Amino acid sequence: MIKDLVVNLVGRAPQDFTVDYAVSLAKTFDAHVTGIAFVYDPVIPDAGFGGIPVDVIEVQRAEQAKAAKDAIDRFEAAASKAGVAAQTRSIDASLGGAATEFGRIARRFDVAVVGQAQRQYGAAEELMIEGALFESGRPVIVVPYVQKQGVTLTHVLICWDGGRTAARAVADAMPFLQRAQVVEILVVAEPRKHAQVTGARLSEHLSRHGITVEVKRIAKGDIGVEGAILSHVADTGADFVVMGGYGHSRLREFVLGGVTRSILTSMSVPVLMSH
Repeated sequence: MIKDLVVNLVGRAPQDFTVDYAVSLAKTFDAHVTGIAFVYDPVIPDAGFGGIPVDVIEVQRAEQAKAAKDAIDRFEAAASKAGVAAQTRSIDASLGGAATEFGRIARRFDVAVVGQAQRQYGAAEELMIEGALFESGRPVIVVPYVQKQGVTLTHVLICWDGGRTAARAVADAMPFLQRAQVVEILVVAEPRKHAQVTGARLSEHLSRHGITVEVKRIAKGDIGVEGAILSHVADTGADFVVMGGYGHSRLREFVLGGVTRSILTSMSVPVLMSH
């Protein structure tokens, strides 16, 4: 059951696609939504020719504070318009520290919502996704920047490989699967007989929850697993994807697996990931 969710607020756009989706999600599940806006510490480069003037640092600090306030204002307006219960928090943090802090905050919510990373805005958004995925212990919904509408669950696609993180994602996604019109289990692999990998046993499990599913097996071919998944999403018109978030943590540096990173780079629909 989804009753309490948290969203990362970003302050640069006139319309935040992540906020719009999170508010829609809260309205769909009659849930409360909390918006977190980070006021990032000024970026002070290693100055080989002297220190950075104090006024430059203060300008950066003021710009970050304004961006956070603007993001909060837009979030509150969107939540009020939708009639959704909401609250906000503004937190001072470093670029890397914000991602870890957001992940820790997300532990107390049913699901975290973050936006797809956009290359032109640097590493902050990618770090935020990784922090939410690896630090929270909760499911994370990543919203693509091309998203133009709220939550739709016409065709939900489960990416299944029989692994632990995929199993966790399916369990976390149960409220979405139960609302979906069509649920499809996609297995990208060479032919195998093991029922855990073919999706047959998962299909039986979901049917006991009243969920009717279709199982589709495809070969990865020359385009790899991620290419096969993205191609299938486009071909079937799937509007929501469920998958495990693969990767590992090395000291304090989060490292996403190749398939996960490729999906997050090229995604065209919201993706629920668990780790």
